Amino acid sequence: MSQLLRARRILTEQGWLDDHQLRIESGAVAAIEPIPAGVTTRDAELLCPAYIDTHVHGGAGVDVMDDAPGVLDTLAMHKAREGVGAFLPTTVTAPLESIHAALMRIARRTQSGGPGAQLLGSYLEGPYFTPQNKGAHPPELFRELDIAELDRLVDVSQSTLRVVALAPEKPGALQAIRHLKQRGIRVMLGHSAATYRQTLAAFDAGADGLVHCYNGMTGLHHREPGMVGAGLTDKRAWLELIADGHHVHPGAMRLCCCCAQDRVVLITDAMQAAGMPDGRYTLCGEEVTMHHGVVKTASGGLAGSTLSLDAAVRNMVEYAGVTPEDAIHMASLHPARLLGIDGQLGSIAPGKRANIISLDGGLHLQQIWIQGQALPL
Repeated sequence: MSQLLRARRILTEQGWLDDHQLRIESGAVAAIEPIPAGVTTRDAELLCPAYIDTHVHGGAGVDVMDDAPGVLDTLAMHKAREGVGAFLPTTVTAPLESIHAALMRIARRTQSGGPGAQLLGSYLEGPYFTPQNKGAHPPELFRELDIAELDRLVDVSQSTLRVVALAPEKPGALQAIRHLKQRGIRVMLGHSAATYRQTLAAFDAGADGLVHCYNGMTGLHHREPGMVGAGLTDKRAWLELIADGHHVHPGAMRLCCCCAQDRVVLITDAMQAAGMPDGRYTLCGEEVTMHHGVVKTASGGLAGSTLSLDAAVRNMVEYAGVTPEDAIHMASLHPARLLGIDGQLGSIAPGKRANIISLDGGLHLQQIWIQGQALPL
């Protein structure tokens, strides 16, 4: 069955196409065509690739670590309502058995499918960090890197583990990075006190980029450029960015774009309070408080975000001064390239999965289609 979506503008990897239509067949884009002369109706102002959130812990009152029925279904629907067509549920530092259980739940849901945004697998954030820039992660649960333990995590995930985050200065980190890369897993660096030189050594070993750039790492200093300096200047590094205006100052967002615009991956790092009213919530087993949408630990540190990915895109346009098309690519094409799935997702092109969003002129979500099926918002 063929479906047509007509738009005033369609965003492709090459830029905007005015007055074009998408032909969708069997859940994929079959063709992008000019709208025939005389056809005046339009289904959308802007048709764009659906977003991909590679780093998200929760939302709508649920947490990826929750062992309760329907958690991942609830989160998948919540993500779809912010224009996300696919995402990586992200674990936190916890006892190893809790991490194993979460990876197994994510694997089952990834393989079975279900309502809302599609699960692409899992992202392991912790427990292989160091205490100096721990964020909300409990340092008493940090672990040393062990190849057999990493292999067990991959096995438990039924090979759906896609990303492992670690601190590159830990003993055995370079060996672990090389091993994970051989297994096809992306490695991101964060919650770490690594130096500029240690970070570059990790990139040389195959590490793919920085976990939420600027946050949870050594900052930029003119005599020790730190992890931030390494990420900004090394063209191999993808840079996750929480563009909420709280985690990263607009000036630092602009600096990211000056140095690495084609390497920025917008993420939410959202936790269970995303989409919920102010109040008390939990993260990494610790009680946290949300006030005016900002979540903090009892000691006053930031504890995840309540950002939505569509808001992150608008913030990049407003705060960092990038074009709408570049901001949208940061939330779609770039994460697909990071994960190596840009042959199927991340842009609108014939043969790719029809994960598509309709936006108005202010980049607010109007509708989402996942594999060609419209979802109620």
